[in-house]
Amino acid sequence: MPATDSSSAAAPLSSFGRSFLSHRRDQIPPPPDHNHTNSSSSDLEIDAFQRHAADLLLDLLSDSDSLLSLAWTRRLLDSFLICIEEFRAILFAFADSQPLSRPTLDRLLLDFLDRAVKALDLCNALRDGLDLIRQWRKHLAIAAAALSTSDPDPDHAAPRGEAQIRRARKALTDLTILMLDDKDAGGVVGQRNRSFGRAGTTRDSVSHGHGHHRRSSSGGSSGSGSGSHLRSLSWSVSRTWSASRQLQAIGGGLTVPRANDIAATGGLASAIYTMGAMLFVVAWALVAAIPCQDRGLQAHLTAVPRTFPWAGPVFTLFDRILDESKKKDRKHSCGLLKEIHQIERCSRQLMEVTDAAEFPLAKEKDPEVQEAAQELVQVCESLKDGLDPLERQVREMFHRVVRTRTEILDYLSRPHNAS
Repeated sequence: MPATDSSSAAAPLSSFGRSFLSHRRDQIPPPPDHNHTNSSSSDLEIDAFQRHAADLLLDLLSDSDSLLSLAWTRRLLDSFLICIEEFRAILFAFADSQPLSRPTLDRLLLDFLDRAVKALDLCNALRDGLDLIRQWRKHLAIAAAALSTSDPDPDHAAPRGEAQIRRARKALTDLTILMLDDKDAGGVVGQRNRSFGRAGTTRDSVSHGHGHHRRSSSGGSSGSGSGSHLRSLSWSVSRTWSASRQLQAIGGGLTVPRANDIAATGGLASAIYTMGAMLFVVAWALVAAIPCQDRGLQAHLTAVPRTFPWAGPVFTLFDRILDESKKKDRKHSCGLLKEIHQIERCSRQLMEVTDAAEFPLAKEKDPEVQEAAQELVQVCESLKDGLDPLERQVREMFHRVVRTRTEILDYLSRPHNAS
């Protein structure tokens, strides 16, 4: 699937980031005197950014019934995309507008960039996980089609015959084996090794010394500017890559900024810390939901002071997802996505209903098969409608992180006395 150009896709949310800042400034009362500095304005903007991040998380928590569903996961990614646009707007609006300690700001931004780069491999692994679910859906669709009836009145349709049942069971058996294999392999999806490269970079080149493919997201091999920033960011994950270790790298050492760092950066240290925490939270929830290579939820944030308005919602979200992972029927699942649970439950139910069945099916047993088949159809439709939009959002997350990284590197390359 060709990747889209992130610059055009980013326009709506870029406008949102600008309108957010404008809206907040409109709400700020005029200063009592002309000596009012930009620092108080930046404090208000950064506080508004943190509160909005908290509101977005609270909105996700308010819909507990759809937790970890495809629709909920798309809303999670929407929240991340909104946050990163607001972060960019605040960072570049205030970084050059007031006297700051550039060494302190540079150090914090470089630390954030290091975490952001690690999220790119995660996006590639998540895309492979979504492709894996697509493979499962094909088997579900075969089973659903085998058990479907052309009679407009299912209650008066002839009972399913032996050929229908056997074909459906064969498809579900293949699905079960595929899911078990992928679970044992930690979610490895063959050796496709694709990446969210830009359009026009669809040719894979073989790295003979390493035995895997690489795709450049910039389309260039060298140079300066944004092209060189994008180059080498899209190495596909290898067989030894681990989602669990990647999460630990993204969240490890993410410490609360010290008071002198906050003062030296005009409050931007708090905004950088908030964005780093949001990056980790979203990555952690995505790994929990979607099949990934060597999944694991052991990584966590260190203690976040309650002075950050998003601290409470973050830990509530962690607790709810961990509670979901501990449920008896979810402990050994390939992923906590709600639709994956529906796949497992529907498949198991149909296999149990049709086990040792006599043909043609007894009149009282056929309605059970019909009900299970209808649920299969619903799951297939849900996957058909939800997987492509979710993959587009994961791709947009990839491009938005790359774009933000490029802009920050350009900012860091300026002389310290640049205005």
